[in-house]
Amino acid sequence: MTLPRTVVFDLDGTLVDTAPDLIAALNYVLDREGMPPVPLKSARNMIGAGARKLIERGLEVEGRVMSVSDVDRLTRDFIDYYAAHIADESRPFEGLEAALDDLAAQGYLFAVCTNKLEWLSKRLLDELGLSPRFAAICGADTFGVAKPDPVILQQTVARAGGHIRATIMVGDAGPDVGVARRAGIPVIGVEFGYTDVPIAELKPDRLIGHMRDLPDAVHSLRQTASSGT
Repeated sequence: MTLPRTVVFDLDGTLVDTAPDLIAALNYVLDREGMPPVPLKSARNMIGAGARKLIERGLEVEGRVMSVSDVDRLTRDFIDYYAAHIADESRPFEGLEAALDDLAAQGYLFAVCTNKLEWLSKRLLDELGLSPRFAAICGADTFGVAKPDPVILQQTVARAGGHIRATIMVGDAGPDVGVARRAGIPVIGVEFGYTDVPIAELKPDRLIGHMRDLPDAVHSLRQTASSGT
């Protein structure tokens, strides 16, 4: 029996350019503490490890140290603001929907595996009209673990109705490459996302610079797997 073929995507920096709205939310909470805004260009690579980590990195830039309770408060304020402005400027990366159409026509299932909270992920994809494309949308709170723990990826694939042995991961940063390696599946890295370590240095199995190249990268990995090389 042929296993259902699944492509699992990271969200921020892979499917959607969310940096403008995430950094706007970060600067909102920093401003309330009397701190200057973090420039979008330099802050893009702070994204990817969840809201709390983004705030901690923002505080580090300003040389501020806060108590755990204060960071908790800022995180709550950040999430409240971000949820209300989640798709003000966030947009799918160019070529995404055409690439999904191509792969869907080949019978692929799609899922999202992100370290963003599940409800925020669903709200964002709902706002952008993308949610119906995904058989599962899972976040860091869905299963109680975050990338690179392989459980989040394994459970996401199961929820989507796929099989881990017929899955490809697509992401922009270390947690995505790490979760794929730990789960024993191939990974495609995108060069347009958010990472403090260049994605090429993390040695994904394939590297793409535009979403138009995704279908060919997926097919190439499938051919490699079929030939056993």
